[in-house]
Amino acid sequence: MKKNIFDLFVEKILNVPLWIKQAIYLKLVKEMQEYECEDFLRNNPNETYSTFIPTLTFKGKTELMERKCGLDSNMYNFLQCCANEYSMLEISINTFLSMEEVSKYYELCLEQNFIKNPESKEIHAMAGFIAGKFRIGEYFKQKGQLSVDQLQQAILANRDAAEKGQPKKFGEILVELGFVKENEMKALFVLKEEAKKRFILDYNTVPKPETTFSNENQKYEEEIANLKDENTKLKHKLLQLLELVKRNANQ
Repeated sequence: MKKNIFDLFVEKILNVPLWIKQAIYLKLVKEMQEYECEDFLRNNPNETYSTFIPTLTFKGKTELMERKCGLDSNMYNFLQCCANEYSMLEISINTFLSMEEVSKYYELCLEQNFIKNPESKEIHAMAGFIAGKFRIGEYFKQKGQLSVDQLQQAILANRDAAEKGQPKKFGEILVELGFVKENEMKALFVLKEEAKKRFILDYNTVPKPETTFSNENQKYEEEIANLKDENTKLKHKLLQLLELVKRNANQ
């Protein structure tokens, strides 16, 4: 059965008295407004990147079972989480990875055709942006907000500003040209910066780290301990044998 760690965490919050929930709500609303995220969350709840659930392809399921490619353990942990139908947020919590790191594994799996392309352009663009695959202009182009001509226009404007000795960030150029709203730009960069942080729940709900080779390491350590014990016993027997030989020689 799916172990939804995040739901357990949220359930704790939902079980507090209403007057506590009101205080939490007011603080969250204020913070979302400061980050310029409130409108997006209200108008596009189904395109929130953290709640997106990646889907394995047949190739991904096969690799997870057979492990012929010899990928690192984090990659297989990511694929297993996808098989468990975990959201990006749940994958991050269960693997102790930041959202940025999870997004990088997501992109690697997407390139290898281990997971399906998302239907949402927003999800696709955000994954690439958080992972560092897409820069700011490419992000807006991938989500369909910026045309190829507009992107080229912004590149030329950015180049002209640099040549005039007045270099500007590419995001500033996009805002000045009216292609992107300033609040969108602010929210995007805050999200990218926050994606570098890890989120670990309290001691009682945090999952055990999933290490592919932990059982093998334990087996090797036990074998080494057994060999050391046998070696000690063998040395003791040899010493006893030598003592007997000496006694016989002296008689």
